[in-house]
Amino acid sequence: MRYVSRRIVVVVVALAAIGTFALAQNLRYADAPEKVEIRALPIVSFDNRDPTRVRFGALEFRGGLELTSKASVFGGLSGLVMSDNDHLIAVTDNGSWLKARLVYRDGRLDGLADAEMAPLIGENGKPLAAQGAYDAESLTRIGGDYFVGFERVERIVRFAYGRDDLNARGEDIRVPGDFKSFKKNASLECLASPPAGQPHAGKLIAITERSLDAAGNHRAFVLDPTGPFPGEVATGSPSGNATKQKHGDSGVVRFTLKRSDDFDVTDCTYLASGDLLVLERRFSPARGAAMRIRKLPLSAIREGAVLDSPTLIEADLGYQIDNMEGIAVTQNAAGETIVTLVSDDNFSAVQRNLILQFALVE
Repeated sequence: MRYVSRRIVVVVVALAAIGTFALAQNLRYADAPEKVEIRALPIVSFDNRDPTRVRFGALEFRGGLELTSKASVFGGLSGLVMSDNDHLIAVTDNGSWLKARLVYRDGRLDGLADAEMAPLIGENGKPLAAQGAYDAESLTRIGGDYFVGFERVERIVRFAYGRDDLNARGEDIRVPGDFKSFKKNASLECLASPPAGQPHAGKLIAITERSLDAAGNHRAFVLDPTGPFPGEVATGSPSGNATKQKHGDSGVVRFTLKRSDDFDVTDCTYLASGDLLVLERRFSPARGAAMRIRKLPLSAIREGAVLDSPTLIEADLGYQIDNMEGIAVTQNAAGETIVTLVSDDNFSAVQRNLILQFALVE
């Protein structure tokens, strides 16, 4: 088990912009689906100072994994979906898919198996990363379709993953013209789509990382993924270019999430109870790194709403965290709600790709 010091993480964060630029210039993505060997080192305790502690706020720690691989395409885990309690699908900073099977021992994470990676492919059959859309940051599912949010190009792309698996080709959906005003490299970090019976079922909820309104809060949207919807929209193309169309200004719900304590949004997902879980992270030279999870009712999302929510868990580098960027929820065989998190190592030697699991006990 490795503990990453505050000082190292702060240095990494200070160089993040340089590292991201380097990634854009020297992308490492798979040309086709390929099996990759990933070593998974179990994390047996979450609190570095008290290995016996298992309860953290509203969550109970159920194990974790530190992932490493010699495959150059591996790393940068961002958006996450759990197709069931055993199988994960993620997208990465270099425009790739990762799918794998989680291995358990006595109900706790113990390993990773059957890992495959593949490029996210555009309508023209070519990797989107080679066409400028490499920074895949958010992922959600509606039926058999998976939706991926890309930063920098501000696109949401639909993949018929349930039909074509890793060979699915992406199709851009219509998005509001507001997206063009997002802060660069601080936009589409959160996508979620509530299921039938919940508020906003079948719609896409998008919350920005740090594209803020005049009051300093996270800008957020509810979108119809089937489109077209009224409002100014930008339609992407395989080359990353956009064309505009004008309609009336309705059909998109715009709301904000209150920003506090310098935390930025990195992902979101939904609970069967009708709540939205929002994953956040903070990097500060003075305070180091931290993560937290907040919960807000989906029913509170409406036009013009400013939402705030209680914190379920908050953890700094005294705990087994890194740059936490992905969150998903499943139910295990015992009927417990399991929250799974992944971290993004930014393809850095001093950061880690982690998988952490907790049971929601409150």
